[in-house]
Amino acid sequence: MPTRRQCANAIRVLAMDAIEKAQSGHPGAPLGMADMAEALWRHVLKHNPANPHWFDRDRFVLSNGHASMLLYALLHLTGYGLTMDEVRNFRQWGTRTPGHPERNPDLGIEMTTGPLGQGIASAVGMALAERMLAARFNTSEYSIVDHRTWVFLGDGCLMEGVCHEACSLAGTWRLGKLNALYDANGISIDGKVDNWFTEDVAARFRAYGWQVIGPVDGHDYAALDAALAEAKKDTIHPGLIICRTHIGFASPQADSAACHGAPLGKENIAATRKALGWCDPPFTIPEDILVAWDARVQGQAAEDAWQNVFDAYAAAYPDKAAEFSRRMRGDLPEDWADITKVMLDDAVSAGENIATRVASRKALECLVSHLPELVGGAADLTGSVGTCTSASTPLDVAAYTGNYVYYGVREFAMSAVMNGLALHGGFIPYAGTFLSFADQAKNALRLAALMHIRAVWVMTHDSIGVGEDGPTHQPVEQLGMLRLTPDIHVWRPCDGVETAVAWRCALESATAPTVLSLSRQKTVFCARNPQQIRDIARGGYILHACEGTPDIILIATGSEVGLALEAAKALTQQGRKARVVSMPCTSVFDAQDAAWREHVLPSAVRVRMAIEASAADWWRKYVGLDGEVLGMVGFGASAPGKVVFEKFGFTVTHVLELAEHMFNKLGL
Repeated sequence: MPTRRQCANAIRVLAMDAIEKAQSGHPGAPLGMADMAEALWRHVLKHNPANPHWFDRDRFVLSNGHASMLLYALLHLTGYGLTMDEVRNFRQWGTRTPGHPERNPDLGIEMTTGPLGQGIASAVGMALAERMLAARFNTSEYSIVDHRTWVFLGDGCLMEGVCHEACSLAGTWRLGKLNALYDANGISIDGKVDNWFTEDVAARFRAYGWQVIGPVDGHDYAALDAALAEAKKDTIHPGLIICRTHIGFASPQADSAACHGAPLGKENIAATRKALGWCDPPFTIPEDILVAWDARVQGQAAEDAWQNVFDAYAAAYPDKAAEFSRRMRGDLPEDWADITKVMLDDAVSAGENIATRVASRKALECLVSHLPELVGGAADLTGSVGTCTSASTPLDVAAYTGNYVYYGVREFAMSAVMNGLALHGGFIPYAGTFLSFADQAKNALRLAALMHIRAVWVMTHDSIGVGEDGPTHQPVEQLGMLRLTPDIHVWRPCDGVETAVAWRCALESATAPTVLSLSRQKTVFCARNPQQIRDIARGGYILHACEGTPDIILIATGSEVGLALEAAKALTQQGRKARVVSMPCTSVFDAQDAAWREHVLPSAVRVRMAIEASAADWWRKYVGLDGEVLGMVGFGASAPGKVVFEKFGFTVTHVLELAEHMFNKLGL
C-alpha cells in the first residue's frame, strides 16, 4: 500500500511532466497543493467518477485555475476517464486539458476558472443553491440534497475585489457547507507578496462571519485531516482553512516565483524526482498508486445509497421528486408554452406606451409565479430595475426559503454568484443593475458565455435617455462591448411585446446567457400582425413595410424604434418608400439563414440607416459603405432625457437630413 505522500507525489510528477512537455504552464501550485488535494479528494470529497452528473455530489472548484494540472491529475487518478494521452497533451489543440480549466460536466470540471477570484465567488452561488434546494425538497424522513462545496484558492484570488464582495455575502448567508482551502504560499508572479499583500486574512474572514481554521501545515496530513474534520462540523459558518505551503514543493525552485508560471526544466525535474523518491519515467504511475487513487467503487456505492433514498422519496413524494428531477435536468415546465402565451397575450392586449423596464417587470409577474426555479435579485437597485414581483419573497437565511436575493452594491459578485447558481443546477438566476454598470460585471458575463450557462441579466437605464444622471449613468459603449462578446444574446426590445418575447427566448436559451437592455423612458407600443409577433424571435424583422422594394431601410432598436417609425411616416409623405426593421437581438438575427437576412435587409437597397443611442460603429456592418448611422460618437450629457436626445440629433428632422444626404450621394 503506497503512503499518502507517494499518492500526492503522483500529482506532482504528472503536473511537472505535462508542463515540461507542453513547455508552458504553472508547476508551482500543483507541486505545493498536492498534499491538500490528497487529503480532500482521497478522504473527504463525495463524488462518483463514473457519473460526474450525480445530483448530490460535492462540488469542487479550482479558483486558482492556473494550477489546472492539479485538477487534471486528480481527474485522471480518481477515474474520471481523462486519459494519460490527454494529460500528456496538456495545453494542445483539441484535448480536454486546456491551459486553464474549462467547464466540462461530463469530465467533472464544474466551472471555467482562470480569472482569479471568480472561482470562489461562483462557489458561493453553488453553496447557496445547495441550501435553497435542500430547504425546498428535503423532508424530515429523506435528505436528498446534502452536499458541500469545496474550493482551492491562492493569494491572488484573495487580492481580487470580487472575492471580498462574494465572501462577505457567504458569511451573511451563513453558508456553512462552503469550505475553502487557502494555499498560503506567499508567492505570486511578481515574487514574494510581502510588499503588496500584508493584510490579516484570518481576521478579514472572521469579520465576514467565516470559521477560520489554521494556519496549518499544508504538507502535514494529520493537520490537514483535522482541519477538514473541523470545517465539516460547522454547518453555519463558511470555512476557510489556511494552509501554509511551499510553492514548487521539493523542487530546487521552491518558495520562489521562478516556478510559478514556467516549466521547471529537465535538470530541475530530475532533482525534484530525486527529492520525492520517484523513480518511474514520465507519465508512468505505479499500479498500486493507481489502485489507491481510484474512487469509482466507493463513489458508486455513495451514489447507490443516495439513489435508494431518492427512490423511497419519489415513492412518498412523487410530485416533489418529479419537480426536483426536472429542475436538475434544466427542463422548463411542461406547460411552458401556455405560460408564455399568457405573458405575450397580456403584452399585446395591453398595448401600452411604457418603459421596457416596466414591461419586463410585467413579464416577470407571469414568469416568477409559474417557474419555481427562477431566483431573482438586484445590485441594490430593486425598485429601479423591476426585478421584484408580487410572487417574489426575500431570501431568508434562517430557513433558506425565498426566491429573491438582495445582493447589495456588488455587481461583480452578483454576476459570479448567478453563474454559480446556474452551474449548480436547479435554478435559473436573473438579476438587475444599470447597463452602465455592466463594466463592473463584465468578466463574470464573459465567463458565463464561455461556460454556456442560462442566466439573465436585466440591465436597465440603457441609453442617454437616462437624462439628468449624466454620462456616468448613460451607457454608450456597453451594448457594443456585450454584443462583441461571443455567445451572449443581447436583447434591446422596443416595447412590451418585444420584451415578452425577449424573456421567452432568454429562458429557452439553455446554452447561452442573456442580457436584456431596457429603457427608463417610455417607448411607443407597436401594432403587429401575428406573423410579425412570431418573427420577433428571429432577432430582426420587418416592423413597418412598404409596397414593393423600399427606397430606404431604417434599422432601430429599443426606444429609437419609435423615432424610426415617425421618420418613416415623414419619408412616405415625401414620396419615399421606407421600411423599418426592428432588430432587438443582433446575434439571433445573424444566426438566421441567408434567405431570412436577405428578406429583411435586401442587398439591393443601398440606402440604409441604423438608429440607436449607443456607440455608432457597431451598426456599420448592417448599413454598408453607403449607409449612415445615427448613434453616439462620444459620451452623453446631463439634462432632461428629451433634451439630451434632441441635442445629440435623435430627431425626425435629423433622420430626414441624413436620408436626403444618402439619396443625393447615390443620385437617387
